[in-house]
Amino acid sequence: MDATSTVSTALYDAKTYDHRTGLGRLLSQVKIEIMEALDRELAPLDITAAQYVILVTLADGPTDSASGLCKGVSYDPGAMTRMIDRLERKGLVRRVRCPDDRRKINLELTAEGKTVYPQLIDSAVAVLNRYLRGFGRDEIVQLETYLKRMLANG
Repeated sequence: MDATSTVSTALYDAKTYDHRTGLGRLLSQVKIEIMEALDRELAPLDITAAQYVILVTLADGPTDSASGLCKGVSYDPGAMTRMIDRLERKGLVRRVRCPDDRRKINLELTAEGKTVYPQLIDSAVAVLNRYLRGFGRDEIVQLETYLKRMLANG
């Protein structure tokens, strides 16, 4: 079978699958470690990795609600509201009434949030580069391609 072939049979089976070394566990472990490393990297900015995710999401443009953010970051609405409250107290995020529908609240970065954004990206790049040490550019592109394919398969 060449590299462009698709696999039509299951790769795992219940009898031989080891949850401790399987792909799901490895992906989860990598995510946890990267987020912990990002927490450490962002500590001087008094920003957590969880807050980073929200801030970089909002950097792409205003979001129409906290619940809209929840879908992309796997938070429940209560936790998201508390997180937005903390970011608002830090002066990084603001709630703005939607001009077309005053019942809706948009979320956006403040000027200070926009100012700190490049530092957030620098921190994320530093962490990722540590975890990708020893990988070639082609390997990174291939890994990204595989992960995108997995997401598309879901």
